[in-house]
Amino acid sequence: MPVVRKNIVTDRSARDDYVHGVGLLKQEASQFTTADFNIPGPTAAVHTYDLFVIWHGLTMMTPVPPGGNALVRNAAHRGPIFLPWHRVMLAVLEANLQRVLGKAGFALPYWDWSADGDLGSRTGAPIWTPAYLGGQGTPVTDGPFVFDPADPTSFTVRIESDLNGMLAQTERGLNRTFARTFPAGWPTLPTSADVKNALAFTPAGGNPVDRYDALAFNSSSEGFRNRLEGFIPRTPTQPVHLHNQVHLWVGGDMAPATSPNDPVFFLHHCNVDRIWEGWMHRYGRLYAPDMTAPAATYKGERIDDPIVSPLGTGGTPRGVMDISAIYAYDVLP
Repeated sequence: MPVVRKNIVTDRSARDDYVHGVGLLKQEASQFTTADFNIPGPTAAVHTYDLFVIWHGLTMMTPVPPGGNALVRNAAHRGPIFLPWHRVMLAVLEANLQRVLGKAGFALPYWDWSADGDLGSRTGAPIWTPAYLGGQGTPVTDGPFVFDPADPTSFTVRIESDLNGMLAQTERGLNRTFARTFPAGWPTLPTSADVKNALAFTPAGGNPVDRYDALAFNSSSEGFRNRLEGFIPRTPTQPVHLHNQVHLWVGGDMAPATSPNDPVFFLHHCNVDRIWEGWMHRYGRLYAPDMTAPAATYKGERIDDPIVSPLGTGGTPRGVMDISAIYAYDVLP
């Protein structure tokens, strides 16, 4: 039977299991050290949770195509692979949480940020209260992810992105700075209307998911993925939307390549995955580019190319299009 992913704000048991499981993974040493990833500084153990921070950071430094520019398109973002890649990452985290919790039926919860957007993007919304994830601060001072330098079991940020986007060691608390990286007059989360606008993109008469012959930063790159990831529609007053908008609104550790440092990252991406699943329920399990796209330009993003995942090879986009045997969502948008 598939597990059912639920809204963290309306399912307290999902919240309790998630927070507990994240704490366990933060304390569990993996088989890797910082030297395995060429992270400067003294060799230190890499904890299981922090592997996800490293993997996400490294993919943002990996250009597509090989020899290209990672700031234009990388192995997990700004291209067609964005949704399948993160689906694999979520599944790997979910499996690890099931393992440390000893609960095969555990399912990752999601944060429906559009509900908070509809209510004015309140910084005191339920998810930011001490009973859920805690609020903002540099560092955060309430909730389950507070850092205490005298307590080695407290939530500690150990890997971060330096000013050049490279991975670096640190030992500090979690940072959040709500609505501070936006242009004046636009400190908001996406709304349900924004989600509906993305879901309304129809594959009829065009490429179903992504115009793979255009870069994500090109506003003419029309497709559902580009809308959900948040690069279009692009205007002078609102340059990013949906997925990208949430990262910038939360700010702090959610802004750089090492954004999985904030446990809200996985709740956010679970909601992104839920929206993708809702779109596919409307239009079918569609993906582009197919294998006729030139490998020299799109290898790693075509439907049968291996996904560069936290476990090396995480299947292919085609292989993760239908996840109904593994998990479902309580409600689809």
